[in-house]
Amino acid sequence: MPPGATPRVTRVFAAVNIGSFRVSAMIIGQVEGGDMVVLGSSHRASDGVKRGYVTDMRAASHAVRTAVEKAETNANTSVSSVWIACAGAGLSSKIASVEIAIGGRRIEEDDVEHLLYAARDHLQPDGRMVLHAQPAHYTLDGAHGVANPKGLHAEALGVDVHVTLAEGAPVRNLIEAVQTAHLDVEGVIASPLAAAHACLSAEERDLGVALVEIGAQVTNVSVHASGMLLGLRSIPIGSNDITDAIASSLGIRRSQAERLKCVSGSAIATPTDHREMISVGGPDDDPGARLARGADEQNRIARAELVSIVTDRLGIVTSEIGKALKAMGFTAAQGGQVVLTGGGAELHGIAEFVQGALGRPVRVGKPPALTGMPEAHATPGFTTLVGSCLYAAEDPVDIRSVGPRYQPSRRYSGMGLVNGVFQAAREYF
Repeated sequence: MPPGATPRVTRVFAAVNIGSFRVSAMIIGQVEGGDMVVLGSSHRASDGVKRGYVTDMRAASHAVRTAVEKAETNANTSVSSVWIACAGAGLSSKIASVEIAIGGRRIEEDDVEHLLYAARDHLQPDGRMVLHAQPAHYTLDGAHGVANPKGLHAEALGVDVHVTLAEGAPVRNLIEAVQTAHLDVEGVIASPLAAAHACLSAEERDLGVALVEIGAQVTNVSVHASGMLLGLRSIPIGSNDITDAIASSLGIRRSQAERLKCVSGSAIATPTDHREMISVGGPDDDPGARLARGADEQNRIARAELVSIVTDRLGIVTSEIGKALKAMGFTAAQGGQVVLTGGGAELHGIAEFVQGALGRPVRVGKPPALTGMPEAHATPGFTTLVGSCLYAAEDPVDIRSVGPRYQPSRRYSGMGLVNGVFQAAREYF
């Protein structure tokens, strides 16, 4: 390629994240050489979605359509199909372990295909929808951690399959909202998987890490180790609950409370907070509007009061996160880092607060710095959106698309569920 020439885009992927606070869309191109480039992205206020569930089909579909059209304008290209991230719908995760006899001979490609094909009969969705059924890693005679068993000898070849389940009806509502916006659905991605692709390193996912996505109305807590998602819990609270607590305590509008939280809010108290006075009203507020509860005649409150409201509510959220981690066996005795992401992770001082509450290292996870990424979208709130595009580009193998001759299946066809016996998950922690 001549010096200074623009690399040619060979493949294009589009994703939509339908959140409770905003709907965002991104179009990413893969250029010659494999690098990913953001061609266009956008976001707008969400509508018709509560706690991750579609509550108004027409409003949600309109929000999707306008977000995608704006991203298309920015990208100067159009898309006919998108991947969508799913944060609600009662997500859960299991590990299925399946094994076949090899008899000591060398493992061939056909053996791996046979194993994955056999594993399809070991999914038990219990009336739920299977979003993902992916081979995480292989075992040789019970030994873990084999990435590629081909060419090795073994008496038995096994595989641990990571299965992500969701409630069918809410997922179908998400799909319909996108289809009503005149777009095909390439696939539905559980948001913890998408976010993990964007903000966790391969080493973190191998050693063991907890990922906490704090959305507006839903917080997803997932545990990753040995390269796969081992478990997840969905908590029906989020950063909007902090906003509502501010609005309720001060007797102000939600819009004022949201601005106050974002501009002046913090999860960490400082000695000067009692002396620092902050304005409750915004530049667009009516000068004659009612004063906030406890405010002075200039409608100001001590920053300490705001910090107190934020930390009280955040303490409740963090307590629920701790309970979820404990339920999944991710305890302080095993160590392991916690990564915070999602729009709620943009709150000032949140990593320090959560680190103190959980007693383990905490960092904030952001999407990678891709070429063409707008600065506004290089934040924790867009991690799941970016991760959805990266996941789509990687297109991991799903055992439901494995036949006698493995052919990747691109279009979403997850309405049919695979029946069979689901084996118990191994204990990793």
